[in-house]
Amino acid sequence: MSTLKHKILLHLIILMWGFTGILGKLIHLDAFIIVWYRVGIAFIALGVGMLFLKKSFRVKNKTELIKISAVGVLVGLHWLTFYKSIQLSTASFGVLCLSTTAIHVSWIEPLVMKRRASWLEVVFGLIVVLGVYIVSSDFNLNEYKALVYGLCSAVFAALFAVFNTKLAETNTPAQISLYEMCSASVFISIVLLAQGRIDASVFKMAVSDFWWLLFLGILCTSFAFLAMVNIMKVLGAFSVSLSINLEPIYTLVLAIFILNENEVLGFNFYLGSAVILLVVLANTIVKSIKGGEDSAAKLRQP
Repeated sequence: MSTLKHKILLHLIILMWGFTGILGKLIHLDAFIIVWYRVGIAFIALGVGMLFLKKSFRVKNKTELIKISAVGVLVGLHWLTFYKSIQLSTASFGVLCLSTTAIHVSWIEPLVMKRRASWLEVVFGLIVVLGVYIVSSDFNLNEYKALVYGLCSAVFAALFAVFNTKLAETNTPAQISLYEMCSASVFISIVLLAQGRIDASVFKMAVSDFWWLLFLGILCTSFAFLAMVNIMKVLGAFSVSLSINLEPIYTLVLAIFILNENEVLGFNFYLGSAVILLVVLANTIVKSIKGGEDSAAKLRQP
């Protein structure tokens, strides 16, 4: 029964992560402002959650804190480019680009972890390129910009997934996430200050935007992450990594029913999407069979 409850909770969290792409369209704010609120709210909520759960805030040393903070900047860049991609195109397209994260991990991980790259991963990467080509075959200028932002978002996600794997060797997941949200918040605040955008206007928003931001920062980020740590202990990395690959499917379905994106997406999009998603799923299965854990499933903040 406990396993069934954790499976249900896992899919509810993945559904929430899939919904974060939809929020890029539902929240009527600039991508920078959305991410600024998300990391700030998540930082506060994580801090309160850690106090409630009596988790330690102390990291191993200052060097580790600097490393975690640097990765937090990557988290901020990942979300900025992700929401920018969605706002330039569609939620479906933004999350499709993000689904290539596992493929980027395949070539980044050997560089960071000092291991040999797999020829199979190279083949998977080439097939993903084909899928992206099919999807983008009839794009306009804005959609090409969205493609660049979306793929950059996936690269940033892959980078922080790999670096988080190393950081988790000496720090708890809760500590890593807390200080990454803090540094991401500071980084984005500095950028907004440099642009002269920190004024009364950033606090002006619709009531619906306010509630969606709270949902995004507290439930989709803080709660989802802390809950996922416990879920992985019960279900294991194999089940979790396979299930997480359903996220873009959930987003595509939600986008059809909530945003009616099926009216603006053509055959090429769905054909290319099928190619990319099949490769991502195959990559996860192959890695799991070999006994390795999918790094993108660990400490990822969708």
